[in-house]
Amino acid sequence: MILVTGGTGLLGSHLLYHLLQTEQRVKALYRNKEKFEQVKSVFAYYTKNHTELFEKVEWVKGDILDLPSLEIAFNNVSKVYHSAAIVSFDKRGEKLMKEVNIDGTANVVNLCLSNNIQKLCHVSSIATLSKPLDESEATEEDYWNPDAVNSGYGISKNGAEMEVWRGIEEGLNAVIVNPSIIIGPGFWNTSSGKLFTAVNKGMKFYTNGGSGFVGVNDVARAMISLMDSDVVNERFVINSENISYKKVFSSIAQNINIQPPTIHAKKWMLSIAWKLDVVKSILFGAKQRLTKDSAKSAITTSKFSNKKIIETLDFSFEPIDKVIKEVSEKYLSE
Repeated sequence: MILVTGGTGLLGSHLLYHLLQTEQRVKALYRNKEKFEQVKSVFAYYTKNHTELFEKVEWVKGDILDLPSLEIAFNNVSKVYHSAAIVSFDKRGEKLMKEVNIDGTANVVNLCLSNNIQKLCHVSSIATLSKPLDESEATEEDYWNPDAVNSGYGISKNGAEMEVWRGIEEGLNAVIVNPSIIIGPGFWNTSSGKLFTAVNKGMKFYTNGGSGFVGVNDVARAMISLMDSDVVNERFVINSENISYKKVFSSIAQNINIQPPTIHAKKWMLSIAWKLDVVKSILFGAKQRLTKDSAKSAITTSKFSNKKIIETLDFSFEPIDKVIKEVSEKYLSE
């Protein structure tokens, strides 16, 4: 029996779909049933019998911060995929994000140890990697730099990784994956799905920054392959390509038949924008759409190496242009 946390999210729902193709028994943790329709929609992208497939999942109501419910979920489980996490760059959400990402992961690790789980796959992030001084591609060996200016999200994901490494020291078999920006269909108002929604609404600005991007199905395939392998106690960057944000936005626009962004958002413009957003959030209680961290990220170019996962598993990635084309087709169909 396999347990998946975060099964109602973008990565988690795709992971469930791929796991169900292996005919293995799968449990998934959920907090409320509101996201079930989104999971069914993801399944429907790939199969006509999506309802039947969805019903094969043994859904367990619970929360990674609620130990009693988590203990129930761990009954008769042999492997765990831990993808539950909060992604936020809003300062007001940092406390909860750190609790979920760090304390929640600690709970998962502790129950893996007490239940003699065969193997854990923990979903981390490229946000835990330090940027090489020579601006080369970051690798798994570029460990966290506490002296750098790190985002609250990065701090929380590094804290979560530390809990997994602590579990490994105590005898847990685990692998850690560090995906770059994940692109996949569904969840159009959250995760990277917001990129398609924003471009469709007529996004006019682009920045000169860039990062790593990867298709959601490639991340799920890499996780399953690592769990089925003899590899333990290592981490892997999961990244298809390093691309500029401008190129990604333009590719999305082209595929959904929208005018691409044409105005270069310069550093000073972003600085004014995030400060105004802070004022708006203070005065009106609105959620911050642009923070200091995300503004800095927008003009920063970061690169990530996928050499280790390719060599370890003889893994191949789907080109991002192809991923964007496939996701765009699903976006237009809805």
